[in-house]
Amino acid sequence: MRITISGPPGSGKTTACRLLSERLGIKAVVFGEFFRKLAAERGMTLAEFGELAEKDPSIDEKIDSMILDVARSNADIILESRLSAYMLTRNNIPAFRIYLGASLETRIGRVGIRDGKSMDEIYRHTIERQSSEAKRYKIYYDIDIEDKSIYDLILDTDDLTPDQVVERILKALEESTCS
Repeated sequence: MRITISGPPGSGKTTACRLLSERLGIKAVVFGEFFRKLAAERGMTLAEFGELAEKDPSIDEKIDSMILDVARSNADIILESRLSAYMLTRNNIPAFRIYLGASLETRIGRVGIRDGKSMDEIYRHTIERQSSEAKRYKIYYDIDIEDKSIYDLILDTDDLTPDQVVERILKALEESTCS
């Protein structure tokens, strides 16, 4: 089964992706790591690289092409990226599509702990990154990233532990295969 996990920064996507991969015994690909790697290779912050991507569509095209290639060549895979659910849906590739959300306050706290930066800095970077992504997705794909109608499961992770998130995903997966 193909599974996509999407959501904003700090919502718990990567953690859920890794735990779900362990529980199901299937490979997971985290495309955010690839974006970070590309930014680092150019000596840029994520915000700076996002601004570059607003002017250079080839950056997103490269990542999107990778998402589709991985999805097409793997019947059992977990794909973590902001656009994986949209890309697979638009290309008629079946998948169980998950959206993880959390309040801005929770997300900033999680990112701050992960990155070891001040809350003010994390807040500014998070807002810049979300704005850049929303702008790019609308311009390049006519996707409103706030439209969650394509998802099979939407979870608010504010008050859930990573294990609780994965348990809810597993339950939804089981229910979807039984119906």
